[in-house]
Amino acid sequence: MTTLDAIDRKIIQLLRADGRISNADLAEAVGLSPSACLRRRQLLEHAGIIRGYTALIDEPDVANPTIAIVQITLERQTEEYLARFEAAVRKCPEVDQCYLMTGMSDYLLRVVARDTADYERIHKEQLSRMPGVSRIQSAFTLRSVIRGNSGT
Repeated sequence: MTTLDAIDRKIIQLLRADGRISNADLAEAVGLSPSACLRRRQLLEHAGIIRGYTALIDEPDVANPTIAIVQITLERQTEEYLARFEAAVRKCPEVDQCYLMTGMSDYLLRVVARDTADYERIHKEQLSRMPGVSRIQSAFTLRSVIRGNSGT
């Protein structure tokens, strides 16, 4: 599957808004029979366009978590440095999102901490010790405006 048609795009749009939508409801929304809709969905999954389904978690173990948006700059941007950093960041449970970026920094992380003291611990004990890190710049969120792709 290399070309997406309007129905494929509509399926993707609906799944972004509600990954738990039933196949029957999805089929009705895109104007297909349930079996045809399921085949399309499976083709999108097999092609890697739909890579998985996830739940948006509201950090239930933390009443008011501190969310830090962290810019990481590496000493060098070689394949080896990138791979070593990415392997290390995957082992850090407080980092729930990580993006390789263009621009002033190499990576952008979303870090969930209990409070600022906990973030300081994460910064000192984990982020600053990751291989190849030369600069860390952090900013704290005030509140969430949009969560996930559904606009909530």
